[in-house]
Amino acid sequence: MSGARDDVVVTGLGAITPLGGNAATTWEALLDGASGIRGDVLGTSRRADLAPTAAGTMAVDPVTLLAPAQARRLDRSQQAALVAAAEAWADAGSPEVDPERLVSVIGTGIGGVQTLLKEHEALASAGARRVSPRTVPMLMPNAAAAAVSIAYNARGGVYTPVSACSSGAEALALGARLIRAGEADVVIAGGTEAAITPITVAGFGQARALSRFDGDPADASRPFAADRSGFVLGEGAGVVVLESATHAQARDARVRAVLAGAGIASDAHHMTAPAPDGAGQIAAMRAALRNAGVEPSLISHINAHATGTSVGDAGEAAAIAEVFGRVTVTAPKAAMGHLFGAAGAVEAILAALSVQHGIVPPTRNISSGIDPEIDLDVPAVRRDAPQTAVLSNSFGFGGQNVALVFTAA
Repeated sequence: MSGARDDVVVTGLGAITPLGGNAATTWEALLDGASGIRGDVLGTSRRADLAPTAAGTMAVDPVTLLAPAQARRLDRSQQAALVAAAEAWADAGSPEVDPERLVSVIGTGIGGVQTLLKEHEALASAGARRVSPRTVPMLMPNAAAAAVSIAYNARGGVYTPVSACSSGAEALALGARLIRAGEADVVIAGGTEAAITPITVAGFGQARALSRFDGDPADASRPFAADRSGFVLGEGAGVVVLESATHAQARDARVRAVLAGAGIASDAHHMTAPAPDGAGQIAAMRAALRNAGVEPSLISHINAHATGTSVGDAGEAAAIAEVFGRVTVTAPKAAMGHLFGAAGAVEAILAALSVQHGIVPPTRNISSGIDPEIDLDVPAVRRDAPQTAVLSNSFGFGGQNVALVFTAA
């Protein structure tokens, strides 16, 4: 699968999500069929013109996991990134690495939007002197990646993919590319987002992209279901430690999975709608397979982007069928909501754990039936079976498509 090149291996995992405060609790909750989606997270009393909003808020407040002085200097998205990075670094065994060969790559779709909104409100209500002097570094999209680089003395470069919902997956693809190009030995890679705010709710609501499910909030996110009506907002972070196999072997590191291949392609079609023929998604998946040296028949299952929108899910299903035929897929956003810039990284972690443990996670909220026009195998309960290779899809506004392939260590 890897030929003469040095493999890129996953040695550390870290996450903070609506399902759990770390990667292990997130994984276990997903396998148990739990939901991290809660009702009326903004509080209708705050905005009478906003309908009660279900969303996947982080199961643990990242503020509680950081030193108070540190937390005050960070936007919520940056807090989440540091929490996930700390777990991933410890999980990797806190590797000793030349700082010039250590890189930070943390993607985000928006950056410090909560800080921006808070400080704009302070400006409007109390004047310029009440605006925090930390406003700019707290709202910068690259601040999470920079904070991680400072925390771990990563002096080989700081990168911030800002690629909408594919940002986190693109961070892993870039990290693997840097290692294979010989520019890094270790990359701390992932994605983060904390953008559950009135403006994002209003904007997506006006676009009619949010779920209109009128029942238990835990059932609101319904990827692939016949009665799906839109996505559910989520927040969190996912971070992995990537290493060259040579570096990992030299320190006798535990390897959870191999990031065997990555594919990136663009639709060049529309700012929000995917290309009707799925060409960009198909190209990304085929590029990931080609990069990994894996035939489509060897993919055990696919972690689908699957947000729960009518057009998006149907389009992805058609693209998957074009490449793989009828294949098993799973849709974690049914349990967590859509974590935007963090989604691809968190779901890459789930894909790596699927390979490591030989499990296909269940997909919630499909008891009413899969859309009859979608010809995919979507298990409602976990399946325990060896996973030779797992592909994870992430697609974003702007026509940005990323696919990652993970294989067994």
